[in-house]
Amino acid sequence: MSDTRRRVKVYTLNEDRQWDDRGTGHVSSTYVERLKGMSLLVRAESDGSLLLESKINPNTAYQKQQDTLIVWSEAENYDLALSFQEKAGCDEIWEKICQVQGKDPSVEVTQDLIESEEEHIEEMPETSPLIDLPTCELNKLEEIADLVTSVLSSPIRREKLALALENEGYIKKLLQLFQVCENLENTEGLHHLYEIIRGILFLNKATLFEVMFSDECIMDVVGCLEYDPSLAQPKRHREFLTKTAKFKEVIPITDSELRQKIHQTYRVQYIQDIILPTPSVFEENFLSTLTSFIFFNKVEIVSMLQEDEKFLSEVFAQLTDEATDDDKRCELVNFFKEFCAFSQTLQPQNRDAFFKTLAKLGILPALEIVMGMDDLQVRSAATDIFSYLVEFSPSMVREFVMQEAQQSDDDILLINVVIEQMICDTDPELGGAVQLMGLLRTLIDPENMLATANKTEKSEFLNFFYNHCMHVLTAPLLANTSEDKCEKVVGSTKSNTICPDNYQTAQLLALILELLTFCVEHHTYHIKNYIMNKDLLRRVLVLMNSKHTFLALCALRFMRRIIGLKDEFYNRYITKGNLFEPVINALLDNGTRYNLLNSAVIELFEFIRVEDIKSLIAHIIENFYNALESIEYVQTFKGLKTKYEQEKDRQNQKLNSVPSILRSNRFRRDARALEEDEEMWFNEDEEEEGEAVVPPVEKSKQEDDFPDSYEKFMETKKASAANGANGANSKSVAAQTSPASSNGSSSKNTTLTTAVTATKGSLVGLVDYPDDEDDDEEEETSPRKRPRLGS
Repeated sequence: MSDTRRRVKVYTLNEDRQWDDRGTGHVSSTYVERLKGMSLLVRAESDGSLLLESKINPNTAYQKQQDTLIVWSEAENYDLALSFQEKAGCDEIWEKICQVQGKDPSVEVTQDLIESEEEHIEEMPETSPLIDLPTCELNKLEEIADLVTSVLSSPIRREKLALALENEGYIKKLLQLFQVCENLENTEGLHHLYEIIRGILFLNKATLFEVMFSDECIMDVVGCLEYDPSLAQPKRHREFLTKTAKFKEVIPITDSELRQKIHQTYRVQYIQDIILPTPSVFEENFLSTLTSFIFFNKVEIVSMLQEDEKFLSEVFAQLTDEATDDDKRCELVNFFKEFCAFSQTLQPQNRDAFFKTLAKLGILPALEIVMGMDDLQVRSAATDIFSYLVEFSPSMVREFVMQEAQQSDDDILLINVVIEQMICDTDPELGGAVQLMGLLRTLIDPENMLATANKTEKSEFLNFFYNHCMHVLTAPLLANTSEDKCEKVVGSTKSNTICPDNYQTAQLLALILELLTFCVEHHTYHIKNYIMNKDLLRRVLVLMNSKHTFLALCALRFMRRIIGLKDEFYNRYITKGNLFEPVINALLDNGTRYNLLNSAVIELFEFIRVEDIKSLIAHIIENFYNALESIEYVQTFKGLKTKYEQEKDRQNQKLNSVPSILRSNRFRRDARALEEDEEMWFNEDEEEEGEAVVPPVEKSKQEDDFPDSYEKFMETKKASAANGANGANSKSVAAQTSPASSNGSSSKNTTLTTAVTATKGSLVGLVDYPDDEDDDEEEETSPRKRPRLGS
């Protein structure tokens, strides 16, 4: 059998209360006719002979230990144990036993134990014989290496080996042998020692790590790990750790225990990250204790430094002192960066205390000074520290900058320093700027302002940001889109401009636009006021002419977010400023190319069509339909035209019916009725009142079912009115409304229309005289009643 999951050792307890190994084999659970029940069978892996045949008795107490042991008593003085190579195999057999006994597999013991059984079972780990280690001699190194390698697959044997190594002080003896081998240049012995020390690390025992990583042993452990048999030449790790790696004390550390801890952590981290090969899937848990060892060391270092307030105060004093030279300041900033990185290992409440200590000592004013410095390395480290602070508590940073605003000029505010660093990033790919943009986004995100106890934080901070910082953020955008920076298209009658942007500038403008788009989505009236006052969208749309398509798409995305809000203030601003022109020009200039720009522009117009944004539809059709008419590979623009025509027809219908209703006090008694009618186009909510009287035109209605202009409509009405008296007049109105009802309107609407026209007819019969009819017609054609599609 090759299935290692079912590989087990069988143990029995002898008279001396010691566990005897009965052999290794493979276990299975099957029904045995002779025993009349489900049984555990173990066949030897050497010759297939039966090592164990034990019926699973419903009343026997089985116990699972250490995830890989199952122990039970077969008779009064006959105890058995199965030690599995793998946990999965143990779990499978345990489930079978629980199934037979009707127990939940999550239990550790299947029956209540009697005292004697309890004693036997508890004795299993202690009384099982320890591994006998060979004597620590040069000629035994191969045997020791084989032993260490062989136990790694069995959790029990690993425990036993670790205990033996600890009890006999074996590691120090091995390291003495290492020095002998190295002096003798015994390559074979050194290769065996590499396997032994690596295997001991994989035992994953903290008590052994304490010995191996002590000051007297750690460099010899590193020495053993230099002699990897798979390498032609040994690595020079000790030389790197003693000569190349330099321990820099920004402020002398007087506490010897702290110094030792820092050295130890650095070296152990080096062993884990550099020396040891990346563990395979099967070995990944072998080094979990090593990771924990490093983790707890870091926690201890942070705690010890944090408690030493004199040390931290001195670091801050030197960091902010103008007399400190640049090299020293660079070391101080790097110390803080590493200090903050270590703090990530702390528990949440301890991390909270850590950052509060830093805030109290003045980390933010110190960062403000350092981030404004010329040294790129210092600025980069300061940015990393700032990101730790923003991630920990955006509110703390916001509170600081608002207090600072009361005492300082705008250009030295921390947020403005951050924005300036973003704008002045010299990296062609703007790596630093992207990081800073992410931090700014976190600071201005209203979502993380809601959790604070201070309810006014959102409005106060956004007022501060738009008053003191927004002009700094948008400065490059406004500078690169101003008229004197842009050139007219040579030999073109178009009024568009081309923005002279290089790749790095384009990247920066794209970042700024991304942040502004975020503001449009989350800041409502603050950004709305800013866009209106600065005519910002017009300036942004200049970038539609950029040679960098990604920048043109950023500008388009900004406009798309604005239109996506369906805010009538924005819509009026767009139509009054004729701001669709640069977008449509970009679409036409793109020609027949089927690319992202083409799709994005069409999606913008499709959104307007689907959402039926009336004021924008009217503006687009009245001003640009001739240019867009030829685009037929999508139905978007024809759809916009259809929507426009349908709305125009609906307006015509209302204009015809509303004045007649207004003459009836029964329907409109209020003096404000005319004003409400005036606002009908802009206030969609009020249209329902009109629709209750006159059925809406169906969307499928062909435009030639109705006259295509208000004048023709009135001429038709006059012609029909001339044919008869008051009763005929009522019929003509009914005739005008009937196509809508015949095109799918409900019978209820038809009835309502008839009722309204009948009422109107009877009222006209009572109050109108034939010679007054012309006056009535004049009233109905007054300019106040004209549709306002073009307004």
